[in-house]
Amino acid sequence: MPGVSVRDVPADKFIQNYASFLKRQGKLAVPGWVDTVKTGTAKELPPQNVDWYYVRAAAVARHIYMRKTVGIGRLRKVHGSPKNRGSRPSRHVDASGSVDRKVCQSLEKIGVLEIDEEKGGRRITQSGQRDLDRIAMSTLEAEQEEDDE
Repeated sequence: MPGVSVRDVPADKFIQNYASFLKRQGKLAVPGWVDTVKTGTAKELPPQNVDWYYVRAAAVARHIYMRKTVGIGRLRKVHGSPKNRGSRPSRHVDASGSVDRKVCQSLEKIGVLEIDEEKGGRRITQSGQRDLDRIAMSTLEAEQEEDDE
């Protein structure tokens, strides 16, 4: 299937496959605080999934792939959630900037992202785009095999 990109694959399946790829690869630098940190002020508990850092990294990589250049502030808004304010109405609260910044720095170290000097923010590298397209191809093939059965 020539010409398969991340846009051709459902987001949830792609993120799941890319997160497992990052974990298998073992190159992604995972900070020591991932088991205790909350991902935003609106959350009461840390994430219950032990591999949440890989899932967030995959989601960030896909988000930046879909848009040309993305900054940390935009990622905070995307990963934010409504805050429960008791009897008052819920309001949107941005996610933790530190978590998204560390994810971007980890993805930079393995060569998936780079800093855009002209516009600011982060963008996908050529090797990162190649990796994401390859994972998208394998995800689409697995999905078609699943449909054939």
